[in-house]
Amino acid sequence: MLKQIQSGELVRAIRAVGRGQSPLDPAVTKSVLDRLRKGKHLMMDEKLARLSPQEERVLALVADGRTNKEVGDELHLAEKTVKNYVSSILSKLEVARRAEAAAYLARHTTTPGA
Repeated sequence: MLKQIQSGELVRAIRAVGRGQSPLDPAVTKSVLDRLRKGKHLMMDEKLARLSPQEERVLALVADGRTNKEVGDELHLAEKTVKNYVSSILSKLEVARRAEAAAYLARHTTTPGA
C-alpha cells in the first residue's frame, strides 16, 4: 500500500486480502512487472539484480566495449557521471575492473529468447 492511501481504500484492501486477492496498488504492480519484464534476463543473478536500470544500461554499453565518453554520448550523460556509475557497478558486482564487470555480465545472463 502507498502511504497516501485513503482509509476507505485501506479497508477495501484488507477485505481483498481476506478474499485471497492482491493488495498491491495497480500502479505499483505495473511498475514492478514492467521492471521484471525488461530486466528479466538480469534478475537471474543476485548481484546483477542490485543494479538500477541506468546502471544496467551503462554496464551493457561497457560490456560492448564502449569508453566512458562513448557511454555518456549514447545515454546523454556527462563522462564524470558515467565514471560514477561504473564505480557503483564495480562495487555492486564486487569486481575491480571494467573487463571483469563485462565478463561477469556475460557469464551470468541469458540471452533473451534463447
